[in-house]
Amino acid sequence: MDVAFQLKRAMETGDVKVGFRQVEKSLLNGRSKLIIMAENAPARIRERVLHLAKIGNVPVYVFRGGSLDLGEMIGRPHFVAVISVDDPGDSRILELAKEVAT
Repeated sequence: MDVAFQLKRAMETGDVKVGFRQVEKSLLNGRSKLIIMAENAPARIRERVLHLAKIGNVPVYVFRGGSLDLGEMIGRPHFVAVISVDDPGDSRILELAKEVAT
């Protein structure tokens, strides 16, 4: 699966939150269906997101790249440590959850 394409499609047609504060709110409110986290996310962010995702039974996909790579992939010219997919829209991005389980 082309993660970049599916994520861009989810951002265009669904509901995607970008950044720690928005992702944390989404997890606390039970809206998140999938979390995508850069492999070099800061420890404090990683621990908090993993904790909240475990409580909410939300899969976490670790993006094989840095936070700058993740930001560039979604068209943002800055670091992005974490993304929450609340509604996939017309994308197949939730199929990443299957990769997390295996």
